[in-house]
Amino acid sequence: MLDDEILIGSLIEDSWLTIEQVAAACTVDPDWLLRHIEDGLFPNAESIAGVWCLSTTGLLRARRMRELERDFDAVPELAALVADLLEELDDLRTRVGDRRLR
Repeated sequence: MLDDEILIGSLIEDSWLTIEQVAAACTVDPDWLLRHIEDGLFPNAESIAGVWCLSTTGLLRARRMRELERDFDAVPELAALVADLLEELDDLRTRVGDRRLR
């Protein structure tokens, strides 16, 4: 499947996805995700009944990290740092947008 053909849908807040589901959505091997989780690069990953799960926010993080690693040949730690900064930027934009609505 080409990267341009990745299905992009609306994310439901607080939904949990298995490693296999996230890997399929990001077109990566589940082992890629597991290595990154074990290295602490997905701080919000949860082990539920022995199965690693990520939130929909984790899915977005995984997509960003995969793109950074692939497009810029970034090491995983750098991709995670950039993902952290992008998440913070998203949060700030949301807060500013919320204030504009008041």
